[in-house]
Amino acid sequence: MKRRILLVEDEPGLVMTLTDRLSKEGYDVESAGNGNSALEKSSAHFDLIVLDVMLPYSSGLEVCQELRRRGVKTPVLMLTAKSQVLDKVIGLKLGADDYLTKPFEMIELLARLEALLRRNAAADPVTALGETFQFGEILVNFRTTEVFRAGQLQKLSAREFKLLRYFIRNLGTTLSREELLNAVWGYEAMVFTRTVDVHVAWLRQKIEANPRQPRYIHTVHGHGYRFVTH
Repeated sequence: MKRRILLVEDEPGLVMTLTDRLSKEGYDVESAGNGNSALEKSSAHFDLIVLDVMLPYSSGLEVCQELRRRGVKTPVLMLTAKSQVLDKVIGLKLGADDYLTKPFEMIELLARLEALLRRNAAADPVTALGETFQFGEILVNFRTTEVFRAGQLQKLSAREFKLLRYFIRNLGTTLSREELLNAVWGYEAMVFTRTVDVHVAWLRQKIEANPRQPRYIHTVHGHGYRFVTH
């Protein structure tokens, strides 16, 4: 099972070198050449993001900050040509998980990526359980973005699937409508909290035996929703 990496770097030579080496190491690599492109592509599932600080349009620091504001929890390794401690501290405070100063040895980059994957697997139930997650009669395949109920394929929209995945990632946590909007729709989307209620209702129709008395997606009055599996 290949791990997916989003490589955000504007130097074509380095993109080619890293893509070639990471692919040989078994990673599936997709690249973005600027901050705006990185934010667009980040809506897809990636296991890791390698993010250069110096980028056109939006800096890597701005991209990292926006990703965290949107609820994207994918581990971020920042690449920087700067060696000042202050720059590293700012990156970590904005949500980066690790950093590497250019120029760097490929063996160190690979070691840091592997360490981030191990750390994320321990913290993220989706990553830890692999490409599928099952609760009751429901089987979720994160790689194929398919959901089965008692063996029957359920037709979820891309937004419904993303909402379900975010619920699973935050198993047992009460999530406000605002947080769900930020994580699933993004800050730029012209949607309202009522949109969350509508999509939760649609999702319940597809995964709950009795949507009027949901077993998995509970309404927490005055707060939002909580996903449980028992």
